[in-house]
Amino acid sequence: MDLVRAGPRVRTRVEVSPESLFGPDNLPYGVFAPRGRGHRVGVRLGEHVIDVLALLDDPVFAEPSLNAFLAQGPVRWRAVRDRIREAVEGELDSAAVHPLSDVELRLPVRIGDYVDFYASIDHATNLGRLFRPDGDPLLPNWRHLPVGYHGRAGTVVVSGTEVARPCGQRRSESGAPEFGPSRRLDIEAELGFVIGVGSRLGVPVGIDEFADRVFGVALVNDWSARDIQAWEYQPLGPFLGKSFATSLSPWITPLAALESARIPLPQQSPAPLPYLRGNEAWGLDIDLTVAWNGQPVAHPPYARMYWSPAQMLAHLTANGASTRPGDLYASGTISGPEPDQRGSFIELSWGGSQPIPVNDGQRTFLEDGDEVTITASAPGPRMSRIGLGEVTGRIRPAHTRWAPATER
Repeated sequence: MDLVRAGPRVRTRVEVSPESLFGPDNLPYGVFAPRGRGHRVGVRLGEHVIDVLALLDDPVFAEPSLNAFLAQGPVRWRAVRDRIREAVEGELDSAAVHPLSDVELRLPVRIGDYVDFYASIDHATNLGRLFRPDGDPLLPNWRHLPVGYHGRAGTVVVSGTEVARPCGQRRSESGAPEFGPSRRLDIEAELGFVIGVGSRLGVPVGIDEFADRVFGVALVNDWSARDIQAWEYQPLGPFLGKSFATSLSPWITPLAALESARIPLPQQSPAPLPYLRGNEAWGLDIDLTVAWNGQPVAHPPYARMYWSPAQMLAHLTANGASTRPGDLYASGTISGPEPDQRGSFIELSWGGSQPIPVNDGQRTFLEDGDEVTITASAPGPRMSRIGLGEVTGRIRPAHTRWAPATER
């Protein structure tokens, strides 16, 4: 990207390569801080961040989160996006343009609630075959509703935050419980959906309200301690094995940028109940890549997801549960039918029985010092592609207060 400066105030034209995943048809939102200044709202353009506060002179963009803007609703979202797109096609005040490498990025939203789903039929089938080899891999309810659980919003962290290896109870070789750091630490490559306009307690959200309620999407890595999870999850489901950290991309791609990525859902059989049937197609053709210590090891396809984000939101609120601006819900692990399309390491290593070549060694689950980066792209207008940023995390050793001396 080249900066062309002209005029006494130093005007800047940001030229973006046609091959860039972050051109003017994308413009994902984030929260950033220029050097020596406070956090505010920005959009990404190529390898630069455009200061929306400086561009539009609107105090809602001076906030250190997107929540106030998200609450303004879809008419406002469209108007702001149109103004930004028009502005970036011309010359900008140089004070509004910052190299991406010079800014600090933070969590883009203040998250009040976080829900994680289990919407990939390929992932659910793989885990069913691993855990119930002699039975039906899908439980009886799976094709009737988007299975999910409430996560811990307070441990959602922005991409780049180190993740401490969690401790908890796990089953020892003798079958008795023991306490210590997870030995089967895993990832889950997911897509997250950020609520814009909240809903009232006691009033379900209709399935065709999705685009009026959800602002955009962001990449998620929902870290998982498989050994802790396996011991504790029956009968109430995920707890310490899932609540220690969830990494979120700093960039939220507006739904408006994904119009060219919309596709029909795969066939759902049996047909879902009426409250899960909508008039809009909300399958999304998004391709993810999982890199382990810099080496790509998997390419999960979101297009294969069985349940749509509109169905997830309708089910999430079907009992009258309320939502708020900034709330996050995620798809669950994204996997495809092929071995190199599996979005978790428990699947890639088939329960730890098939080591994965990583750089000069082999891995089954994460070791201290390992780093995982998830990226994604989707079709854009005019045969282009747009990027969904990235979500990265590095594993650091367990807190020594809890780790047994032999495992420090």
